[in-house]
Parts: sequence; C-alpha cells; structure tokens
Amino acid sequence: MTETLTAPARAEQPRRGTLRTVLMPLALDVAAPMACYYLLHGAFGASEVAALGVSGVIPAVRVVAGIVRDRTLNGLAGLTLAVNVAGIALSFVTGDARMMIAKDSALSGVISLFMMLTAFTARPVMTPGMRAFITRGNPVREAAWERLASSARFRRAERRFTGIWGGAMLADCVARLIGAFTLPVSTMVWLSNVLLIAALVVGLLVAGAFGSGPIMMMVNNEAKGVR
Repeated sequence: MTETLTAPARAEQPRRGTLRTVLMPLALDVAAPMACYYLLHGAFGASEVAALGVSGVIPAVRVVAGIVRDRTLNGLAGLTLAVNVAGIALSFVTGDARMMIAKDSALSGVISLFMMLTAFTARPVMTPGMRAFITRGNPVREAAWERLASSARFRRAERRFTGIWGGAMLADCVARLIGAFTLPVSTMVWLSNVLLIAALVVGLLVAGAFGSGPIMMMVNNEAKGVR
C-alpha cells in the first residue's frame, strides 16, 4: 500500500491499485475461508475439523505465494504461515475444531506482545509505517521528523502509538480465545473476524488520537517553521 500511495500521479490508476491492494488480502484471508467453511460444513456435510482445515489452507497459500513473489521472508509472513500450519495440524491431530479457531488468537497474542515489547525500545515496531504515512516522502517533512526524533515528547508519542496497538491486539487475542472455547465453532467462524475488525478500528481511533495525531501535529508545526 505504501508503494501505491507514493507512486506518481496518474490519479485513477493509483486509486484502483490501492483499493485492490487492500481488498484482495481481505477477501483471501477473511471472506474466502469463511465461505469455504460454511460451504463444506453446511452444504456438503463435512466435519468442522475438515471444513476448518481446508479453509485454513487459503490464507496459508496466499502467504506462500507472497514469499515466492517477493523472494523474501519477513517475520510477520513467517509467523502467519507457521501459526496457520500449526493450527491445521493441531486440529487434525486432536480432532478438536476449536484449536483451529484458537490459533487466530495465538497470532494476535504473539503480535501484541512483540508490539508492546518494542514500545520500550529505541525503535518501536509501528514507527516506520506511521512515519511513511505522515511524511509521505516529502523532504521537508522528513527533515522535520529527523529534528523531532530526539525530543522526549515525540518519543513518548511514538512509544504510545505502538503500545496502544499492542493493547488492542492483546484484547483481540483474549476475546477470541475465550470465544473459541465457550461459543459454538460455527459462531466463532464469523465472530472471530468481527472481533479482529473491532480491534483494528479501536486501534486506529485510539492510537490516532494519542499517538499519530500528536506526532502529525508536531511534524506539521516543525515543517512550517522552516519554510
């Protein structure tokens, strides 16, 4: 998405590219597995374990295709693939479909802990993405960011941004883990996605208000001061 947003300016093509970049992973990771589960389990009478196992292959294949296409394995892609494969294997070994649901919460849990740990380091993990969004490659804004980077107030906002995202993902992990072992599997197939989307919306709003929002204001003020 960052590449698309910063691409040069033929207006309609970047917009279509951005929309496709956002919607394709959403369709393959959320809509397709959910439809596959309900089709196999509801229409063809497959067991919950088999239906979830087959539907879980779809996002795993997408991750593998991305690795092959980009010829690189980043940490998040590797973690996503490992959790998907482990969830599928564990479901078939134990015969418990709930393990397939629980693996999604495990992924959120690992990501949240990583986010919160890096929030206390010199390089919070969410900072590069936030910087690209705020500066958009503009040299004046990049220079303003560099000057502000040593400010205690700026650093607190950076850490707060990543910490809030970590908290949102941890809440998602706990909610989905509880649901996986207390609610019917057929309910959690769709509710798991709703809980994730809710966590992302909360993360965007709260982290924006207390993290990226103040940072954007500081960068704007700093950039105006040198023009």
